Amino acid sequence: MDIKEIQSLIKFVAKSGASEVKLETDDIKITIRTGSLVGNSEPTYVHTMPMSQPAMQAAAPAQAEPQIASAGATDAEKKIAEDAKYITIKSPIIGTFYRKSAPDKPVFVEVGDTIGTGDVLCVIEAMKLFNDIESEVSGTIVKILVDDSSPVEFDQPLFLVDPS
Repeated sequence: MDIKEIQSLIKFVAKSGASEVKLETDDIKITIRTGSLVGNSEPTYVHTMPMSQPAMQAAAPAQAEPQIASAGATDAEKKIAEDAKYITIKSPIIGTFYRKSAPDKPVFVEVGDTIGTGDVLCVIEAMKLFNDIESEVSGTIVKILVDDSSPVEFDQPLFLVDPS
């Protein structure tokens, strides 16, 4: 399936009003999701994954996987328990994450800084617009989860804050 066929499929799905369409062939898998927002256009997401691996090769790593997962399960559970007491500040938009307003300026916050409601934590650039991301909570920055100048997705965790 070439790109023009995929584009025409996206247009067809958008016009049809369907919320999700999945198409699988021997060589690719496509999922098209549309989300209707009141008064806004419908965004379309396309995920393609090659499926050319034989089933025998996929089965062998799956047998070894549970052993690795069970060994690391206690570490993962401890991390989840530790992070549960913190508040996660998430990205409200898609864009590029910046820790400072300009290359020659200091960063907005560091690990260990005390923040208050309304303090600017970072800037996210979206479509050539720089959006200040302000804190909705007070507390202490425990961890910065994103590297400077990295792309971020909607609802992606950016900071962990200890509210105490």
